Amino acid sequence: MTSHRLRATTTAANAATPAPSSRTARAVAGLGITAALALGTVGTVGFAAGDPDDAASSAGEVDTSPLPTDADGLLERLEEVSRQAQVTSDEVEENRAEIEDARGRLDATNRTSERLTAEVDRARAAVEDSRTPVTELSQSLYRGAVIDPVTAVAGASNPQDAIDRRAFASALNADRSGKLADLQDSLREADEQESRAQRAKASADFQLSVLQSQERELEERTDALEELKTQIATAVDGLSPEEKRRWADRNGPIDVDVKEFLGELTDASGVVGAAMSKLGSPYSWGATGPDSFDCSGLMLWAYQQSGKSIPRTSSAQIAGGTSVSRGDLQPGDIVGFYPGVTHVGMYIGDGQIVHASDYGIPVQVVSVDSMPFAGAARY
Repeated sequence: MTSHRLRATTTAANAATPAPSSRTARAVAGLGITAALALGTVGTVGFAAGDPDDAASSAGEVDTSPLPTDADGLLERLEEVSRQAQVTSDEVEENRAEIEDARGRLDATNRTSERLTAEVDRARAAVEDSRTPVTELSQSLYRGAVIDPVTAVAGASNPQDAIDRRAFASALNADRSGKLADLQDSLREADEQESRAQRAKASADFQLSVLQSQERELEERTDALEELKTQIATAVDGLSPEEKRRWADRNGPIDVDVKEFLGELTDASGVVGAAMSKLGSPYSWGATGPDSFDCSGLMLWAYQQSGKSIPRTSSAQIAGGTSVSRGDLQPGDIVGFYPGVTHVGMYIGDGQIVHASDYGIPVQVVSVDSMPFAGAARY
């Protein structure tokens, strides 16, 4: 990218600080408590307002102190709570993926249980098949139809007859022993298969219980997240025009001529071209395109356009690729920001990234140094 195409958007960093509108103050008033509900930490006082690094690193702590009365403090608090919403949104997505995996494991366990139950039925049938000859043998013994070798020899008329009688009696005994052994083997196999089936069923029942618990937790967190998103949207929508501009410009967006940028790309159909084609698209929690995005959703969508599959959430995207240092960044690399990697963007060259920033802020290009670097990955 050449510098003549980039124009830094005017900011109001040195402008006089107006007081927040009363409508905005009312809209934001419940954000701390709502964020705490979303994270299960009501009443915990965490990071101080105005320290986004601590906000990101303390995902389980929410500042519930009184709201700032100045516009700067109000916007900082809104940014903190919004990042909490991003963290919770990622956690909801991760929980949803874990539940899908759990469903797959549960289905596999149920199939195993059904297979083992069928094997138990077959083993029981084999027991019955083995039991019939043994019963007939027992009845023969009761009637005296089977003669032991000593008795058989005692009634022989000559030595050869004795040998024949003994051989016949031994054969009968061997047959009897074989039938008894078959019955014992069948009984043992049936018991083992039934034990396996019972363990598989117990495992399936346990997995089902865990899955149901996860689904209840996911539903609760999703409801809390929806409430938090509504509060943030109300707060941002209630900002004055000056406050909205400062909110959207807080990372120093860079004005880019998209057509010229794409025309200079060696492969405009690649991941960078895909991401840049969405400049100006609105931000939406949990969205993966094609019309709106959250930060990791934009990365996911851009890579999908090139037929590549990457993880869904911010931290997973950085952990899932080949690690890249800050000095070795190349266009297309995914860059993570803030402790815990609660935000991501795509490096496009010239020290810049394209990212879906936050509610009320369209997809934009900013400096890679506009946020604290937390790692990068290449796919």
